[in-house]
Amino acid sequence: MERSAAIERVEDIVETVENDTMPVPVRELWVYGDVALGLDPVDRLDVYVTKDILLRGDADREEEFRKSHGVKGVGKTVRAEWADEHPDLLRANDSGHAAPEKCLAAHLLSEDEPVHLEVCNSSFEDNVTQRLKGAIARDAYEQILDPRGVCLWVEGQRSEEAMRKLRESELPFPTLPDALEMLGMDEDRTDEAADAVESYRKRQEGTTVRGDVV
Repeated sequence: MERSAAIERVEDIVETVENDTMPVPVRELWVYGDVALGLDPVDRLDVYVTKDILLRGDADREEEFRKSHGVKGVGKTVRAEWADEHPDLLRANDSGHAAPEKCLAAHLLSEDEPVHLEVCNSSFEDNVTQRLKGAIARDAYEQILDPRGVCLWVEGQRSEEAMRKLRESELPFPTLPDALEMLGMDEDRTDEAADAVESYRKRQEGTTVRGDVV
């Protein structure tokens, strides 16, 4: 998509998180990759959401939704209030339990737009570090999370300055190999890792979502 359209989508997503009831509490919202780097056009829009676990759920509603929608865990893993408002957006994993990452994707994104949504209980920086350690240990470099990101919304507060810099492409970032080296990866492996990340991204099509727990 053209950069202007990508920025508009980012702003729409931030406003949705700010104003709508979400399936789960959202603590942070980041963008990373192409849009953060100022590229135009943007091949894929990469969005990262940090979610919190429901502390005050409504488990009494679980059986009701299991019978009416065939989905388990409503009131425990996703808000029953949200499911009441958006029953058409309720999504489950393969075991039939409500999947927070899929529900968030259904609420925030349109079908088949070139957007990838990462959903994790951990902050962006912490997950970048953990994913890099795991990728190095398993030689699975395509699983690396591009560390070049910008936080646009955290704990209910929008960063207007970060949004302005994103809009005007004023965010200076190193190359991906350099960024990985800064995080402690051996220099002789950074180019291979960066190529694996880029190759993996190019193979993705339409709307994709990944849920992660750290």
